[in-house]
Amino acid sequence: MVTLIDNTKPRHPEKANRPDTPVLRKPDWIRVKAPVSAEYAETRRIVREHGLHTVCEEAGCPNIGECWTQRHATMMIMGAICTRACAFCNVATGLPKPLDTAEPGNVAAAVEKLGLAHVVVTSVDRDDLPDGGAQHFAEVIQGIRARCPSTTIEVLTPDFLRKPGALEVVVAARPDVFNHNLETVPSHYLKIRPGARYFHSLRLLQRVKELDATMFTKSGIMVGLGETRDEVLQVMDDMRSAEIDFLTIGQYLQPTRKHAEVKAFITPDEFKAYERTALSKGFLIVSSTPLTRSSYHADTDFARLKAARLASQR
Repeated sequence: MVTLIDNTKPRHPEKANRPDTPVLRKPDWIRVKAPVSAEYAETRRIVREHGLHTVCEEAGCPNIGECWTQRHATMMIMGAICTRACAFCNVATGLPKPLDTAEPGNVAAAVEKLGLAHVVVTSVDRDDLPDGGAQHFAEVIQGIRARCPSTTIEVLTPDFLRKPGALEVVVAARPDVFNHNLETVPSHYLKIRPGARYFHSLRLLQRVKELDATMFTKSGIMVGLGETRDEVLQVMDDMRSAEIDFLTIGQYLQPTRKHAEVKAFITPDEFKAYERTALSKGFLIVSSTPLTRSSYHADTDFARLKAARLASQR
């Protein structure tokens, strides 16, 4: 077993100028296999062929070997350069390029070639755009629907910087799951997620339900950043107040020495305890493991989500 090494491509000045932070040695339960399979290589070829970006690569996801071997890739639209500089994220920050009008068709073609029954589409933050990229999200959804009508679609969106009407455009495109991550507890926002506001993100998810009560909503947080258990439980309560259906909890892993440090590695037993507590609070399903990420096992989780809703309605 080896630990997957994150990308070391140059990053933007904001992160390059941050002081180095300690890097804790990963425990055994965090270690993953390096990506070496033929299926992994084929997934990578299809992504490259269509000129696409994936959060799997850009964010240095530890699950890339497993997911790409199963031909599951999370599409990251609107380029690979983000307008924000979150302290936990390995995506590059800077001035993004103009939107690629061919991207919706290219994403749909890749989804078809990969044979995806369920696809996750995410993006960088595009605060430079009048609608934060909402219309582009809608066009990608429409492109996939036209080419792969049986594929279910999950979006993981930014907060659109509170731009009027942006959220409504994405919801009107009818994704099957609307995901927006709170990422961490409120007390950490100024340091970890300085460009966002906790209660705006919470309100955005609540608004999705107001616009379409049948749409599944999903959100996630990272742990290991120094949060307390009580803070995590309060986030769960806040999410349930916003009627969020699906909660993900995963271990924060430090991409480089320039990023926020890992304060603690949460044990598998503690993750299981969080899962039991969250289910008792009314979430339809919960994924809480050290390697849980927003799109990890998203296809099977979507099936679980539908089954859980049906069971709750009986």
